[in-house]
Amino acid sequence: MKWVRLKRSKIKVFGKKGKTLPKGFQEEHTSFLHSLLTNDIRGLKPFSFNYDLWLRQNGSPIEDFFVYKLEDTYLLDTEGEAKKIIEEFERLKLSLKVYFEDLTTFGHIFVFGESAKDWVEKTFGMVPEEGKFFEKDGVFVANNPLRVREEGFDVFGKLDGLELPKEGEITEEDFEDIRIERKVPRIRKELREGYSPLEAGLLNVAISLTKGCYVGQEVIARIHYKGRLPRTLVLFKGENLQEEQKVFDGEKEVGLITSVSRKGLALGYILTTKLEEKRELSTATGKVVVLD
Repeated sequence: MKWVRLKRSKIKVFGKKGKTLPKGFQEEHTSFLHSLLTNDIRGLKPFSFNYDLWLRQNGSPIEDFFVYKLEDTYLLDTEGEAKKIIEEFERLKLSLKVYFEDLTTFGHIFVFGESAKDWVEKTFGMVPEEGKFFEKDGVFVANNPLRVREEGFDVFGKLDGLELPKEGEITEEDFEDIRIERKVPRIRKELREGYSPLEAGLLNVAISLTKGCYVGQEVIARIHYKGRLPRTLVLFKGENLQEEQKVFDGEKEVGLITSVSRKGLALGYILTTKLEEKRELSTATGKVVVLD
């Protein structure tokens, strides 16, 4: 089993039942999140969660969240700064009776790999199903395979006294290398201004095409129904790679490096018309090969 301490913010979202909400909504905070985020909030069942993006009108990501549905409240888990997010949410909620609480004092670890499931069962007496979570004695445990594309468990809350094997701990840098190797896009790296989350492969992960309107929805739908993405997120291999390096095919700029690992691998975008596995391209510092 491997585990890592993650620096994540937590925001509690709650509110009141509303009498003038759109059809199908009973709670003002549910209506607020559903109309703001890209995934289906209204359809979440208690003690389940999903992955969402908060977009600008042009479809570029501002922030991403794992949204946890409790009985009548939500918990947002995000890499962003809770204070700034809450300030913006307060501005956007208008007259809705929606309230926010900063829970960033919560600790957060992620456990994954061989025997992680056994550790969860031994420690908490139960194991949540994929996409579900439970809360026990102030600790939340969620079965979340999206962080590194394998079964893993987010454990957050009041973690004082939680026993973890010292030999399994990895650093944030180790975890970042794993993320890059497994092509998991990250906010402010791959998920950034000027790039569509569809190009990062998040259509079936973070985006609902049937939930109705949300901020940025028209742009997302337009790109999707064109049937071909302008760019594609790929894994590169090369030497001396650096973030923000441009990728060239001859003298033509065809891509951008967005994240670099310590193992000679990098994530980045390439024009879809140039996508070809093992295609050799170049950067300012040398050759680069498309792996996947």
